[in-house]
Amino acid sequence: MRPSGRQTDQLRDVRITRNFTKHAEGSVLVEFGDTKVICTASVETSVPPFLRGKGQGWVTAEYGMLPRSTGSRMLREAAKGKQQGRTVEISRLIGRSLRAAIDLEALGENTITIDCDVIQADGGTRTASITGACVALADAIAWLKKNGKVKGEPLKQMIAAVSVGIYKGEAVLDLDYVEDSSAETDLNVIMTEKGGFVEIQGTAEGEAFSADELNAMLALAQKAIGELSAVQKAALEG
Repeated sequence: MRPSGRQTDQLRDVRITRNFTKHAEGSVLVEFGDTKVICTASVETSVPPFLRGKGQGWVTAEYGMLPRSTGSRMLREAAKGKQQGRTVEISRLIGRSLRAAIDLEALGENTITIDCDVIQADGGTRTASITGACVALADAIAWLKKNGKVKGEPLKQMIAAVSVGIYKGEAVLDLDYVEDSSAETDLNVIMTEKGGFVEIQGTAEGEAFSADELNAMLALAQKAIGELSAVQKAALEG
């Protein structure tokens, strides 16, 4: 029995609330159980210097955890004077993942920056961020199209992400903090709505995992991505 009482293939309750903030071109609150992340998409009608004149756009991301998103208050990274390695790594992961959803040439010389701010953490903050950020990204692209800033369709496909792992010898889906902190294996899987893999991050925390365990985890992830894609679609149609 999992600590949460969920079945091995059961997601936490997932909710995506669009237009969560007033000013951003796209904004959502994404909730995976008790993990809650605000994802905002900001549009600039310019590109970084390395892309100027190349006729394509850019999508990038920044990730951060608010001071009381965890059990005790953490210092703001700005107060420390530098970002932690984990923050930089997750920011880059989110950016890479979102670029898999976009035709950068069709985006034109526009930049979309996604900010993912964790307001409450209970495991799976990076996968929740990616899943919510893609909805915010879709809304930002809709804004660009509505305002005549792009021609064609920059959004190729939706992407979503979920964690899986080996917990007490069994493959389980969507780990919360209790499971994540003691799992034998932790895997983050980012996929397209059509079932293609974008990125897989996996680590054996104790014993090495087998090919059969890997396949079991990936099967759980593939099923869950279909469910998450449906949640994204429902949010965008709402």
